[in-house]
Amino acid sequence: MKELMHKYEKEKTKLNELGQESLAQGIPLAANETVLAQSRKVDELVARFYVQKTVEREQGNR
Repeated sequence: MKELMHKYEKEKTKLNELGQESLAQGIPLAANETVLAQSRKVDELVARFYVQKTVEREQGNR
């Protein structure tokens, strides 16, 4: 779980940096494929975290 959270924080920071760079260059976030790809990575990690927490919660109820 800690490894997943660490990876999430790292990827989220990278997304924020890419977003700031894109805006500084005057490129809309929705038009920047690099930002969109990084956003999908972060979304995937959030989904994995949710699934893992759900499994842990279900195992705890047994």
